[in-house]
Amino acid sequence: MNIQLLLTGNELMNGDIVDSNSAMIAQQLLELGLTIKTKVTIGDDLSLLVEQLQTLSASADILIVNGGLGPTRDDMTAEALAQLTATSLTEHPQALKHLTQWCRNRGSQLNNANLKQVMLPEGSGIIPNNRGSAVGIRLNHNHCQILCTPGVPSELKAMLEQTIIPELGTQSPREKSLLLSRFQTFGIGESGLQQWIDEQFPDWPEEVELGFRAGVPTLEVKLQTQIQYSDQHEKWCHKLQELIGDYIVSEGSQSLSQAVVKTLSQLKKKVTTAESCTGGLIASMLTQVPGSSSVFEAGYVTYANSAKMKMVGVKEEDLKRYGAVSETVVRQMAQGALERSGADFTIAVSGVAGPDGGSDEKPVGLVWLAWGDHSEIHSTSLYFPYGRGMFQAMVAGAGLDLIRRIACEIEGTPRYITERKPPQLLSKQT
Repeated sequence: MNIQLLLTGNELMNGDIVDSNSAMIAQQLLELGLTIKTKVTIGDDLSLLVEQLQTLSASADILIVNGGLGPTRDDMTAEALAQLTATSLTEHPQALKHLTQWCRNRGSQLNNANLKQVMLPEGSGIIPNNRGSAVGIRLNHNHCQILCTPGVPSELKAMLEQTIIPELGTQSPREKSLLLSRFQTFGIGESGLQQWIDEQFPDWPEEVELGFRAGVPTLEVKLQTQIQYSDQHEKWCHKLQELIGDYIVSEGSQSLSQAVVKTLSQLKKKVTTAESCTGGLIASMLTQVPGSSSVFEAGYVTYANSAKMKMVGVKEEDLKRYGAVSETVVRQMAQGALERSGADFTIAVSGVAGPDGGSDEKPVGLVWLAWGDHSEIHSTSLYFPYGRGMFQAMVAGAGLDLIRRIACEIEGTPRYITERKPPQLLSKQT
């Protein structure tokens, strides 16, 4: 199946936004064993849009158009489709019904700008959009199925998952599908994992394609195989799982925070957080997951020393003697949060996020973590010498992973605890 992609928007051409939509589309298509043959990105130019629609539809079976469905003058997709098919724009009753209900649900009034979104090429169909005001547009031209989608990522995601991918799945012959397995991991880097696999499996078969997608804070490992090699696929998935074991957070696309919430929900346990350098990021990652209220009731953002004393009971004399970024203080933060929240598990972090504030003893990138339950609190220092945002994301990831490990009763010390020691501690060890 020849699938092509056309993205439109001046903001893409000017660099005002980064194109993540084409990656989202490609990843979801890959689940069906389908790939994009051609991708074209253009600005908001009506004649150029019509020209590209004509060119791409002439060779594609499916043309996915992303962007240009909104209420403003630079949203030109519907008008371009009308010119392409030599039809007029007419009020689409289903689009109008959708928009009317969308406005009613938000207590807003229909206006002329919004009504632009119900003017579709005559004879076209719609693709439901349960997230936004504009429906998608579908029509056939040049023996090509043209599917027009909104540029808002959350709307595109819902439209892909609920309509487009299921429909394409029925059109894609099963025998041409690929087998695809994804594993989300935390605690081992891309190069380190590749080296580990090379050493343990020098006979890795060419038929099983191994890929990595570095993210923050997790690393995705992907195995892709033509369906005729299904036995090989299953065999090497099993070998990979045995090798990296407890570094696998989840299978599929489930995030680290989703995995933690799922695990705690199954155990009927709750977690609390005490955060300094991450500023509430761990709590935010947890509460982004639907259903997190069953496992998370309270967290403490204790950025200032005064907040550490008042909110989680850190002793003033220990703050003065050891400093906020210390094992003593972070253990008190974890214990205090656990006692005050009534939770079953706790994670506390305090570090030097930078770019300023570091010293020889406590460099930028140093973080102390404490985690545990009512029976025991553990602690360790880690070193993430990255920019402020990356530092916070990796610290939050480590905190969540340590909770996952203790909740799942995973024994042993993960490699990142020994490999991510601050430089002054590594020098003492050597």
